[in-house]
Amino acid sequence: MRYALIALTAANVHAAGGDAKAGEAKAVVCMACHGPQGNSSNPDWPKLAGQHDNYIVKQLQAFKAGTRKDPLMSAQAMALSDADMNNLAAYFATQTQK
Repeated sequence: MRYALIALTAANVHAAGGDAKAGEAKAVVCMACHGPQGNSSNPDWPKLAGQHDNYIVKQLQAFKAGTRKDPLMSAQAMALSDADMNNLAAYFATQTQK
């Protein structure tokens, strides 16, 4: 039983250091464009489900820094802390792309 708890806890923490459970709560806003669990049905918005967590963090940091520009994403990223980015990345990395 102890090992199952350790495995469950480890499954929620990813390379970017995020917590998938915390990211799930924060991802509600993202789902408006990127779809449920990060599976966008609109080709204009990428699917985030299954993306590598470090990649997601890097892109969010670029939007926030202004080195990657998009009116919607840049505004959304400005409000995110480093912990928020890591948590969102961990959540989307655990989702299955459909």
